[in-house]
Amino acid sequence: MAESPARAHPTPDLDETAIIARDLIRFDTSNYGGGRANGERDAAEYVEAHLAALGLEPRLFEPEPRRTSVVARVPGKNPDKPALVVHGHLDVVPADARNWSVDPFAGEVRDGMLWGRGAVDMKDMDAMMLAALGDILGAGTQPERDLVVAFFADEEAGGGVGSSWLVDHHPELFAGATEAISEVGGYSITVGGRRAYLLQTGEKSLIWIRLIARGVAAHGSRLVRDNAITKLAEAVATLGRTQWPIRLTDTTRELLGEIAGVLGVDPEQVSPDELALATGSASGFITATLRTTSNPTLLEAGYKHNVIPDHAEALIDIRTLPGEEDAVLAEVRALIGDEIEIEIVHRDVGLESPTSGTLVDAVKRSLGTHDPGVPVFPYLLSGGTDNKALSRLGIAGYGFAPLKLPEGLDFPAMFHGVDERVPLDALVFGRQVLRDLLLDY
Repeated sequence: MAESPARAHPTPDLDETAIIARDLIRFDTSNYGGGRANGERDAAEYVEAHLAALGLEPRLFEPEPRRTSVVARVPGKNPDKPALVVHGHLDVVPADARNWSVDPFAGEVRDGMLWGRGAVDMKDMDAMMLAALGDILGAGTQPERDLVVAFFADEEAGGGVGSSWLVDHHPELFAGATEAISEVGGYSITVGGRRAYLLQTGEKSLIWIRLIARGVAAHGSRLVRDNAITKLAEAVATLGRTQWPIRLTDTTRELLGEIAGVLGVDPEQVSPDELALATGSASGFITATLRTTSNPTLLEAGYKHNVIPDHAEALIDIRTLPGEEDAVLAEVRALIGDEIEIEIVHRDVGLESPTSGTLVDAVKRSLGTHDPGVPVFPYLLSGGTDNKALSRLGIAGYGFAPLKLPEGLDFPAMFHGVDERVPLDALVFGRQVLRDLLLDY
């Protein structure tokens, strides 16, 4: 089993949630994509040890060496109720230490915050899950219903050796589950001077494509009109600069109505972008959910300054609204023309779960206990989570990693950003809210 660094050096002034999150950050589980990763094995063994210490029987799954997921089932008081999947992921995106104020894998505590890669995406939620379960089981109590607790590998590269592999090869793990909660929801925002919380009730579709341009290889001094790099650059610029039209889904329409209500304005008289911007830093996520986005993310061509290459490639990250994938791909083809080849690298579904019901009511109750009177708004996530894989089993996914954040903290910028950090008191808040939710729902 992987040993916890904090166990060797106890820190009594830190809540257990912060200690667990810090320990997890210190495991460098960077996922570079394309099958290149440091691996989640050590972090998975650490989680396994925590779950076993609570009297559970965790299982490790490793479809590829060191690409390890952990799953355990927690018996509930009412096994006749549908089970709830509570899941996180153990991998993180890479971090370039040269750009950070701290070592991204040191788990440093400063200024009342825990710093490091994974502090918000999503080792904070992993820690809240373990700490909340410890509170429940350590007190000799049980959750209201069975819980399937999962810590997945490979989320940052689409879950091919994580959630997706488990859904395909071990669907029995999730037997009886109808709903799930995970990341990128539950955090607080400020609208019109009032605090509110976002509950992630859906997410956009994902289409990762590769553009390939072909031309004539030649000496760099020649006059060559069939230049692969030129053709590719034109296509990349076209997609990167395309202004996709606003299209509202049921989720975004409801969210904008809630924002307008807080601001005291008519949502029909104020533009969707204006309403989204009223959420402050959260608008970084919300404005992207009002339309398709197509962002170039990687270019590759050539091998020498004076050689014109015969081909060039680019990666484009496309996120569409649920159900619009085929229409957007057709529009991409029309925009860039027939000379550019399109290869679909990875594609996954968009989701919209009900914005009302017993789980949503339970979320509101648990938040209201610890932050009375706050509204909870549904929202569509611009990115994606492991809920996409679980949806193939008919499991409705939500994002609820509860954090009460200080006004002015640009929380969305922390996801895949530099100097990722989370307030220590927000981790305590999340542990308490999550504990109450699992006991109540």
